[in-house]
Amino acid sequence: MNGGFFEAVYAAVATVPYGKVATYGDIARMIGFPGRARYVGYAMRVCPDSIPWQRIVKADGSVTGGAYAPIRRALLEQEGIPFRADGRVDLEICRIKNA
Repeated sequence: MNGGFFEAVYAAVATVPYGKVATYGDIARMIGFPGRARYVGYAMRVCPDSIPWQRIVKADGSVTGGAYAPIRRALLEQEGIPFRADGRVDLEICRIKNA
């Protein structure tokens, strides 16, 4: 994948509104690369700070990010994102509609 792919990922992530989330797979589908969720993850590892990176979660609602996972969760909580008892984002409530 090239820089054009990364730029497409960032453009799609930028459309995820405050208080909503999308999955890596959602973003892959949005940019015309279904099945490439892992590549979206690669792009998100080096995304610009201006991109709302915290709004992208795994398909099961898990928050990823290694050492950054607690920061990501805190940012999502500040946006009012609901979490289930098991710590995953409640995708039924806050997933973007066009995903």
